[in-house]
Amino acid sequence: MKTYLSVVISCYNEEANLKRGVLEEMSDYLKKQKYSWEVIITDDESTDNSLRYLTDFAKKNQGFRILKIKHRGKAGGIQRGLKIARGSYILFTDIDQSTPISELAKLLPWAKKDYQVVIGSRGMDRENFPIFRQVGAVVFSVLRGALVLREIKDTQCGFKLFEAKLVKKIFPGLDVLGKKARGWTVTSYDVELLYMAKTKGAKIKEVLVDWGDEDISTSKGNNYLARYFKESKNMAFQILQVKLNQWRGKYSRQT
Repeated sequence: MKTYLSVVISCYNEEANLKRGVLEEMSDYLKKQKYSWEVIITDDESTDNSLRYLTDFAKKNQGFRILKIKHRGKAGGIQRGLKIARGSYILFTDIDQSTPISELAKLLPWAKKDYQVVIGSRGMDRENFPIFRQVGAVVFSVLRGALVLREIKDTQCGFKLFEAKLVKKIFPGLDVLGKKARGWTVTSYDVELLYMAKTKGAKIKEVLVDWGDEDISTSKGNNYLARYFKESKNMAFQILQVKLNQWRGKYSRQT
């Protein structure tokens, strides 16, 4: 029987989040659903005890698969999981569960209404969000909206549902996959992915979801503030790269 839903997650140094029971929450929710599912987690060469925790959990919980990969960053980890995903729909989510898996119930009805992409939106009132991140989110949204995807309010929420045949076709074309990953590497691959989906004529629906900053990991490298500013700089450059790729006709050449 074909799997209905694949949940694909990239993990890098998430030991602290894993220990607070995020996988148990996912498992408890998914076991109650009537559709078939699988959870694929790629460990992006974590330097803490994430891989051991993931492996032990998967041995005791049916439906969870763990892949150990060489360090490639978040997008690279997701791409590896996509290759073996069997679901008709693919959900990308963050392992810290800042958007809880139960919010999937808000996305799936839109997929049934012929939307090939249904994305979670955090809105502007974000629980536990430091003021500098709130300001940064507004600046990022204005910059990105001035260049691409003006109609989407929040491209960076890590909770996204895709029709499998679409995302498997376009994901390998991401520009960021050709870049070398160092340490905690998130990037704004979401912007390019959504833009590529749009160029393919995909219907995209944005849905408000519950979100709170639940990430308590302290082993991703640098302190929280330094990591945030590094990520912000890289994400800004990547948005400009998407615009440059658009001008060069990269996306119109892709099939």
